[in-house]
Amino acid sequence: MLTILFDGIAYGMLLFILALGLAVTMGLMNFINLAHGAFAMAGGYVTVLLMQRADVPFLVCLPIAFVVPALLGAVLERTLYRPLYHKPHLDQVLFSIGLTFMAVAAVDFFVGSTQQLIQLPQWLRGRTEIGSGAWTLGMGHYRLFIIAVCAALTIALQYVLSRTRFGSRLRAAVDDQRVAAGMGINVNVVFLTTFAFGSGLAGLGGALGAEVLGLDPTFPLKFMIYFLIVVAVGGTSSITGPLLAALLLGIADVAGKYYIPKLGAFIVYTLMIAILIWRPQGLFSRGAKA
Repeated sequence: MLTILFDGIAYGMLLFILALGLAVTMGLMNFINLAHGAFAMAGGYVTVLLMQRADVPFLVCLPIAFVVPALLGAVLERTLYRPLYHKPHLDQVLFSIGLTFMAVAAVDFFVGSTQQLIQLPQWLRGRTEIGSGAWTLGMGHYRLFIIAVCAALTIALQYVLSRTRFGSRLRAAVDDQRVAAGMGINVNVVFLTTFAFGSGLAGLGGALGAEVLGLDPTFPLKFMIYFLIVVAVGGTSSITGPLLAALLLGIADVAGKYYIPKLGAFIVYTLMIAILIWRPQGLFSRGAKA
């Protein structure tokens, strides 16, 4: 049972990093970007191609998997996304879902539809067990690494959003763009930086998740519903809600597939419906009851 809980937490932390950029763009920038998974896929493929074709070490690939999708996100934000900020949400959904299908087709054409594999370093393989009997805790070394990296990123991000000048400027820009611009805040630069950082986080999540989730051209479509569940259940006013929602989703999914495999994702969707009936605005949303 403890092992299932541990694997569920690792899976949930991975989903949190993958979905965090979507939560930021939806919650702080009020933009629905269903192509968010394409940036995660980009990070995953950058890692795979660097490792397979250039023998770049895994740990060196991780920052590159952040930088490349971040730069790609910055370019797309400046050229394609920015004109849609003030368009109806339906236009944003149609545009971003179209971008997703274009990304899927492009990867399928240039790399192929075969699922990609990553050869992890020796020190990330293996497993450590603590305890005995029913209370044995088996910790996969790679899942332990995922938890540590995601926890460090969560703490750093919470600090940036709540304690730094950039976080204050971002909140001011979201609350009232005209007033923020009048106070000398360059709203376009703040949004560009935020979008690029969210895209970079998605890329890093894709690189970390390639071993656990699998990586092929359908990645953005397969996990889009999970990203949306994390954001819908957690709410978009802070990163605390998506973090809690991702952990709940990860633990429920792993436990459900272990104890009741025939039900598949039924438990996850049931949990999502129950939470949304209880709190329609998500666990932590502005105006929701504490």
